[in-house]
Amino acid sequence: MSLADPAFPSSAAFDAINSALQSDDAERKDAIKKTGVVFAFTIKNADGKVESWNIDLKEKGVVSKGVGKPNVTLILSEKDFAGLLSGKANAQKLFMSGKLKVKGDVMKATKLEPVLNKARTKAKL
Repeated sequence: MSLADPAFPSSAAFDAINSALQSDDAERKDAIKKTGVVFAFTIKNADGKVESWNIDLKEKGVVSKGVGKPNVTLILSEKDFAGLLSGKANAQKLFMSGKLKVKGDVMKATKLEPVLNKARTKAKL
């Protein structure tokens, strides 16, 4: 089942991240060991619609739709999320400019960058 939502074009990245996690058991276990965090992404598209996805790198190493019980929630626009995925936007700069809001443990949010980098490489985002 796809995690992508046509109203959020960049949400296809969640399928890519999930696929990357599921394709290699050793890498998934390594990501869980190094990260130990459940990330939630709450994304708002240009039409004002809001949707959420979870990346569980605490226990299961899976991506799902919905919020669940994250350690860190990142709230941003579809455009800024697409920029993060492509590497054209910097999470720290988005945060400092108020375009990225973080709920929960801000320091744990820094553990997301290697995950996005690996997904970007595997999925050629």
